Order: sequence, then structure tokens, then C-alpha cells
Amino acid sequence: MLGWLILSSINSKNFSQKGLQIYKKCKEISLFDSFFVWNNYQTVFPFKKTCANINFFLYDNGCFLYFFSDVKIFVIFRYIYKKKMKPIVSIIMGSTSDMPVMKKAAEFFNEMEIPFEINALSAHRTPNLVESFATNAKKNGIKVIIAGAGGAAHLPGVVAAFTSVPVIGVPCRSSISIDGWDSILSILQMPPGIPVATVGLDASVNAAILACQILSTGDEKISGKMDEYKRNLKSKVEKANKDLASFEYKFRV
Repeated sequence: MLGWLILSSINSKNFSQKGLQIYKKCKEISLFDSFFVWNNYQTVFPFKKTCANINFFLYDNGCFLYFFSDVKIFVIFRYIYKKKMKPIVSIIMGSTSDMPVMKKAAEFFNEMEIPFEINALSAHRTPNLVESFATNAKKNGIKVIIAGAGGAAHLPGVVAAFTSVPVIGVPCRSSISIDGWDSILSILQMPPGIPVATVGLDASVNAAILACQILSTGDEKISGKMDEYKRNLKSKVEKANKDLASFEYKFRV
């Protein structure tokens, strides 16, 4: 969570209605997804995005003030501005056509509130940029790299050759791939000394989970989130197993 949005009014008359109007408007741009009433005069909205799409006025005390009729909206940041966040995970892909696959990793990091960056870098068309990115990754604070590529998927291996930062490869099924097998083998069969952790075909979510588990070894907060994530997986399976009881068969025992 990046901060809180607080709706404040001098009286509670029509406040709930006006607050709901603001809530609906802000939800359209996914500024936040929940809220809770603080008291009769204030409603608090935890939000997960910065406020670039809304007309706020910045004051010297670090608060934002926005007027909506007779309702004042105060947005108080926890000093975690988007421009000040430093990515610790880098998601790269050989082409923007891989984004439908790689965006699932981005969504997972977003859910876990882990700062990340996304770039398209081709090992074949922009080799100099790939070398520059990889050699500077550790200096730039990157702790894990997720590289997705299809076809002759050399991007993860080339990146791994230039850095000691852990590289996780995501084989992507592309328009030129042989049903994904060329992508898998290109990333999986690395020579001794240049390992790339390889997940399944199009499995960027697993790459993100593995990256979080790597990060969790040195971060208790991330470790706690991953423990909770695993517990939720267990609960979903247990619930699904109970739901199987609704399927009735004559010879089921």
C-alpha cells in the first residue's frame, strides 16, 4: 500500500453520498479497491497507486488537498512515492509481444508490493543494451532478473553471462517457436558456469514466485508474505477438495 486517502467534511450531512461518488470515480482508474469509515465525518481509503491522474494540490507539509464540492480530500503518503521507489526486481523480455505472458509476473509483484521494472531488450537486435543492462544490474540495486523470450530464446543466458545476479528464464511460446520447445531448450540447456533457473512454458507467475522466495531469504517482510501466500494456496486446495463432495455418483464410496 502506498498511502491513504482521507475524505473529510465539516459535517456528516450527505457525506456518505459524496464520498461514494469520489470512491467510484477513483476506482475507475484503480486508485484503490477498498475503504473503511473512520468516524461520522471521515472515510479512509487505502490506495495502491500514485495520484498522477487526479488533480491534487501539493502542500509543503507533504499532504495533497483536493476539493470536491464541500468535501475535502486529504491524501497522506507514507513517504513511498513512485519516483522514489527503487526496483529490486527487473522483468525483461525479448519483445513487447511477450508482454501478455510477462505481465502476470508484474501483477504478482504488484500484489506483493515489491518494486520492479519492466523493459524490452533483444539479445539479437540490441545486444549492446543487453550487455549494459546486465553489467549494471547489481549496481542499480537489482537483486533478481526475470527474462522472458521465445524462439531462439538467448536473452536469459546472455544476461546471465554478464552478471552474478540470479536470472530466472521464462520460455515463451512465440509466433516463430516450435510449439515452445525451442524456447524451453534454449533457456534450460545452459553451459556449466552460467546457470539460468528455468520455469515452465509461459509460466511467468512461477518465475515471480521464485524471485520472491529468493528475496525472502534476506527480507522478513517478503518472507511473511510468501508464507501467507502458500497458506492461501493450501486453503484453496482444501476448499476445492470439500467441494468435490457435491458431485454424486451411484458407485462413489
